[in-house]
Amino acid sequence: PTEEVEDASEPTKRDRSHLEHTLKLNEDKPADDVSGVLQRLRKIYHSSIKPLEQSYRYNELRQHEITDGEITSKPMVLFLGPWSVGKSSMINYLLGLDDTPYQLYTGAEPTTSEFTVIMHGPKLKTIEGIVMAADSARSFSPLEKFGQNFLEKLIGIEVPHKLLERVTFVDTPGIIENRKQQERGYPFNDVCQWFIDRADLIFVVFDPTKLDVGLELEMLFRQLKGRESQIRIILNKADSLATQELMRVYGALFWSLAPLINVTEPPRVYVSSFWPHEYHPDTHKDLFLKEEISLLEDLNQVIENRMENKIAFIRQHAIRVRIHALLVDRYLQTYKDKMTFFSDGELVFRDIVEDPDRFFIFKSILAKTNVSKFDLPNREAYKDFFGINPITSFKLLSQQCSYMGGCYLEKIERAITRELPDLLGSIGLGKKPNVLSCDITGCGETPKNRYRKP
Repeated sequence: PTEEVEDASEPTKRDRSHLEHTLKLNEDKPADDVSGVLQRLRKIYHSSIKPLEQSYRYNELRQHEITDGEITSKPMVLFLGPWSVGKSSMINYLLGLDDTPYQLYTGAEPTTSEFTVIMHGPKLKTIEGIVMAADSARSFSPLEKFGQNFLEKLIGIEVPHKLLERVTFVDTPGIIENRKQQERGYPFNDVCQWFIDRADLIFVVFDPTKLDVGLELEMLFRQLKGRESQIRIILNKADSLATQELMRVYGALFWSLAPLINVTEPPRVYVSSFWPHEYHPDTHKDLFLKEEISLLEDLNQVIENRMENKIAFIRQHAIRVRIHALLVDRYLQTYKDKMTFFSDGELVFRDIVEDPDRFFIFKSILAKTNVSKFDLPNREAYKDFFGINPITSFKLLSQQCSYMGGCYLEKIERAITRELPDLLGSIGLGKKPNVLSCDITGCGETPKNRYRKP
């Protein structure tokens, strides 16, 4: 968009050259050819992981089915936080959309009531949520399960912008602490969880003048558990406070978030003002600019590591599917051992589901395999799972083999220990090869923090 001649009364706009430079928007380098790697990744998923996933109905436990659209999708950056903290303004600023017809609507009152997906397209266009969910090539088709009310609150915007060729942004409705979930008319927390599960980077944005941490925000942080390495906390509008006050707010923010984020290493907090206007004259411009550049580098890192993250994500999914299959197999084996000619199957199985520890179901999985105890699912989840799926509808793992196709369990184990690490090694040329080789991760453990700079 062409620059308008600025009116003297308008606030001056700040220089954007650091944005262009850090996000490499001016480089005409050819996009990395990742299509071959993606094809191999899809093949491994369909041949080695999906059969076991379907056979043991894993998606009913986790409600997470991986679609082809998800395997090929771009990295997703999710913006979360209370209302009116500057989430939409930040997206406008990163994409240079201010004063253009494309800009997201912003204001002091709660303005974004939709989940807005900002993605790349040849020309500016808005897409209804119903259309997005119906298009199986996009990765949003699973959102249909949240119902019609939600799809009316989902909107896609296609923008012809260089950055969006490499990443997709998702703007979410602000958290309003005194509002009940029912008033939204759709399961807000479940929808947030869906996006959190798929985001490569999660920006939780705060306004220094509104730091009330209430129930809805607490709930949100509970949902972010296990995703700590993807979270970045942003103290936005930092130039609206004097330095001393800003220091106090920074301390207060940590104080109120500490009980919600129980990790040994605190998340990275960025303090700056993410909008196009010049910083307030009496503030630490240099500090804010440095903070902004390091946030942009963080974003760039995620884009550059797109393939590694995708493979690590599929591998982690495979580890979970394998553990689920081993558990169902163990429940089934225990059930068969306990059954006699005269016993009542339902009663026998109810005993096992009510107290799996008495039958060493979870312990035996840990003893037998290289599974981390932190990866074991919740015992309660299996009560619900078997409530819908009777134990007799499953086959033992030892029977899940065919003469031509081999055994499901062996195939998924080969994918976890060999095929996926090899695929990662093939793209790691020039980077550290075979970062995920088994001697480093132990292959049963979850992958290490993927975004920490070496």
